Amino acid sequence: MASPSLMDTLFQRSLDDIIKGVRQQQSSTESIFISKVIEEIRREIKSTDLQTKSTALQKLTYLNSIHFIDMSWASFHAIECISSPTFSHKKIGYLAISQSFNESTPVILLISNQLRKDLKSSNEFEVSLALDCLSRIGTVDLCRDLTSEVFTLMSSSKVFVRKKGIGVVLRLFEKYPDAVRVCFKKLVESLEGSDSQIVSAVVGVFCELASKDSRSYLPLAPEFYRILVDSKNNWVLIKVLKIFAKLAPLEPRLAKRMVEPICDHMRKTGAKSLVFECIKTVVTSFTEYESAMKLAAAKIREFLMEDDPNLKYLGLHAVSIMAPKHLWAVLENKDVVIQSLSDEDPNIKLESLRLVMAMASESNLVETCRVLVNYALKSDPEFCNEILGSILSTCCRNVYDVIIDFDWYVSLLGEMSRIPNCSKGEEIENQLIDIGMRVKDVRPELVRVGRDLLIDPALLGNPFLHRLLSAAAWVCGEYVEFSRNPVELMEALLQPRTSLLPSSIRTVYMQSAFKVLIFCIHSYFLQKEEMTSEVSDLASKRECSESSDLATGKALVQSDQDEGFNPRESNQSYEDPCVVDTGVGQTSTPAFMEEKSFMHESIVNLLNLMELALGPLSGSLDVEIQERAWNVLGFIELVRQEFSNPLIRKEANLEREKVIASRVVEWVHDAFSEELGPVSVTAQDRVLIPDELVLKENLTDLDAICGGVELPSPGSFSLTSPYYGESAGFSVSNLQGEEDSEPSTESTSLLTEHQKRHGLYYLPSEKNKILANDYPPANDPSSGINTNDDTEDLVKLADQSLVSKRKPNHAKPRPMVVKLEGGDAAPVVSKKPELKDDLLSGAIRDVLLGNEAKAASSQSNPSDKSSSKRKGKAKHVILPDSKENLAVGEQPNHENPSSRRSQHRGHGKEKSKKSRGKKNGDGREDDGEKEREKIRDHHGRHKSRQRADAPINVVAQTPDIPDYL
Repeated sequence: MASPSLMDTLFQRSLDDIIKGVRQQQSSTESIFISKVIEEIRREIKSTDLQTKSTALQKLTYLNSIHFIDMSWASFHAIECISSPTFSHKKIGYLAISQSFNESTPVILLISNQLRKDLKSSNEFEVSLALDCLSRIGTVDLCRDLTSEVFTLMSSSKVFVRKKGIGVVLRLFEKYPDAVRVCFKKLVESLEGSDSQIVSAVVGVFCELASKDSRSYLPLAPEFYRILVDSKNNWVLIKVLKIFAKLAPLEPRLAKRMVEPICDHMRKTGAKSLVFECIKTVVTSFTEYESAMKLAAAKIREFLMEDDPNLKYLGLHAVSIMAPKHLWAVLENKDVVIQSLSDEDPNIKLESLRLVMAMASESNLVETCRVLVNYALKSDPEFCNEILGSILSTCCRNVYDVIIDFDWYVSLLGEMSRIPNCSKGEEIENQLIDIGMRVKDVRPELVRVGRDLLIDPALLGNPFLHRLLSAAAWVCGEYVEFSRNPVELMEALLQPRTSLLPSSIRTVYMQSAFKVLIFCIHSYFLQKEEMTSEVSDLASKRECSESSDLATGKALVQSDQDEGFNPRESNQSYEDPCVVDTGVGQTSTPAFMEEKSFMHESIVNLLNLMELALGPLSGSLDVEIQERAWNVLGFIELVRQEFSNPLIRKEANLEREKVIASRVVEWVHDAFSEELGPVSVTAQDRVLIPDELVLKENLTDLDAICGGVELPSPGSFSLTSPYYGESAGFSVSNLQGEEDSEPSTESTSLLTEHQKRHGLYYLPSEKNKILANDYPPANDPSSGINTNDDTEDLVKLADQSLVSKRKPNHAKPRPMVVKLEGGDAAPVVSKKPELKDDLLSGAIRDVLLGNEAKAASSQSNPSDKSSSKRKGKAKHVILPDSKENLAVGEQPNHENPSSRRSQHRGHGKEKSKKSRGKKNGDGREDDGEKEREKIRDHHGRHKSRQRADAPINVVAQTPDIPDYL
């Protein structure tokens, strides 16, 4: 058995060999090389020689960290390595365990005894390995079993071990909150140590604990204040400042005491990290102190003037923290902020962009956006889209509250979409549709902008703008009554280049074209009705004139009748079909008759255009496109008879078809005329789920249903075989070219049958492939924009932000914006604290308030006199002085009545009288209270098991800060 191990050791490759071998491999052969190495490791790790086993485990750990190779199968071998007496083997094993073990690892409980053994070792480095491993993989069971060993190490004479033991306490408290009752008092006592390493470790632990529940650590404010004043360690001071930033909002008296030491540190220290932390603490928690804020603003100015980009970024970040409540600090540094837009560092540019948008207001929004769009034209694609995203998010905030002129903003959206690097099509789409539904007065301008986008063929080849084009098509179809030229809209919606669009966008184009057609035909029928009513009015007037003057007016009546019909007979010229007046009721009789002749011809042309464009799409492989095409073609066939030559048809059929067509058009037009409004994001949550409806939380049964079926490759459902695909940009030529190749009938029938059985699980999705675009890039908007002196313009605009918050007077009134009653923003769901956090906070409050003093003192060494002195001092400092806190667990008969009276001094005459009246009866009241406790305990003894299993509900109490404040 020894010879194979010896041979493995002699010819085993080391970690250096593996690293060199991986670096020499090409990308195509790297995976093959790693597979061979894994096979070698699997063979070597089974060796009985610990040197061979540890080397194999070391190589596996490296491959796991760099190439993410699974090493869970080697868990037991790692445990074997940490049991070795050799430190190098133990080190490799602990590293592998720390890297690969988690709470679900089956063999994790096997390391409990080995961890306990190493924690008690005399070798401080072995203890360090065990503590480091416990801090990373400690579970509830491990933390519970090893709490006593960690508590012992917190009092170790070796500083190296002691500070690591203090650091592991954070993991113990997180996983096993009951460890607070054992270790917390020792942790507090360590705050008074003289060793800076120990104090740094303790303050780091408290900083992490305070970030989760700050209120529990208010009684320790005196100790933190002492460290803030006396400590010379910058990193310790930074941690203490972070703690006070959490505690100051909870206790108003803290701020008055903390401001002066923090300002002293800002004035005297030369460490930039400490100065920045002081600035951050002041601007977040001490904003009501003007002198401190001015000092912080001066220090921020120094950061902004530094050449180091890191310090400059920190200065901009500090200004962004001050901006929401102290805009004057931004305006004082506006020149530096605006110049930073052209900085080389991308992080500095982003921070300066946020600050520029923070200075935007109703008075300077238009000019600010103009200058920022100029910056976007000259910037790289990434920062260009950051600028556009900032403009969009700022303008839509609070339901467009900052916008006065919506016509300008809609035109700005159209201008932004033409910027070459724009990829914010989805955001612009949402705002175009949202503004159209909320602001009625902007709809004419909205249709004009949508029309300009639709007629630009270069935008069709940009996949980032497909969603934007979808919004433009929807807007033009929904509000077509505001269009000056519906025929031009129809031609733009049906142009051949729309084959570049995905099917989901193309269906919106088809539906909008259908809306435009319905509007035109309905307008035509309305004009015919008005013409008929005018003719009947003329006839009634002529009858009246005949009856009044029959003798002398016969010739005049005859001439009037001839003149009434002359325009219809003689008018042979039509207006340009590309110019259509959609007005209704604009009428002297001859002009109206000419418009009727033009509308009849234009309607026929529209029907022919629709039939020519949608006819080939009726055979599309996409069911959405196919269905909409057939719907429109069926409607065209229904109304076409109305516009055919009336001389060919019989009179009875003509009248009947006219009635049917007009009714159908009227019904569809009424359906399309329904007003659409915004929908709250919480609307779906208000819909109650029926009791009979069972909704599945997951679709795991799909594997069993679809296991033997190969779904088609295109993004949306197709009627073809899985082996045939259709690109998103489907064109008529592609369809004609593919008609020769017929899909497999058998596979199509199987897929159709499967869809009928499990139609619920067939979900539509968009396609991704886009045809090539041979058009030139979108028209450059920079031609009409002055790009000079952008920085000076922004500096001038920033000065306007100092005006009062009153809305300025505008020549054009702000239109009404529809706002939902329940709010437009999604509700912010507050995250409930976890049960472990509640247990941890409750245990810490119990220890600090004193009712666990006995349990904690039993774990400490009673012979340590210095420790007892510190305990007495801590008890005197953190002793609460409210009746509610006294009722938690302290015994009132152990206190001196005079001290209790001194605590309640100043609470009012009534309270002082009550305290003097009850002074002599405390003993009897305590005895009666004990009797009542026994009775309640007797009646509730059978529920003790239930109460033990239930979570501990600790009432949040705010201990008073001592009188030094």
